Amino acid sequence: MRTASGTVRQSVSLPAGVATQVRSLAKARRLSANRMLLELIENGIAAEKRKQQEFFDLAERFRSATDAEEVKRLGDQMGRMVFGG
Repeated sequence: MRTASGTVRQSVSLPAGVATQVRSLAKARRLSANRMLLELIENGIAAEKRKQQEFFDLAERFRSATDAEEVKRLGDQMGRMVFGG
């Protein structure tokens, strides 16, 4: 159910170690654990969007590359982004 402010109450279960880290970070920054979770989630979403944009930029450079050495280097870089390494 949506409230007038546009917020949604959400319940999540956290592993004990993660919950301890969240509380510790919140205490250090003088925030509530709830606010700390919100900031961590927002930062994570922003990081995922940046990572996705970097991949699309790299893919565009890969498609437009004409030098064989450059194509190999960009292909290797894309592989590391997709499969790790």
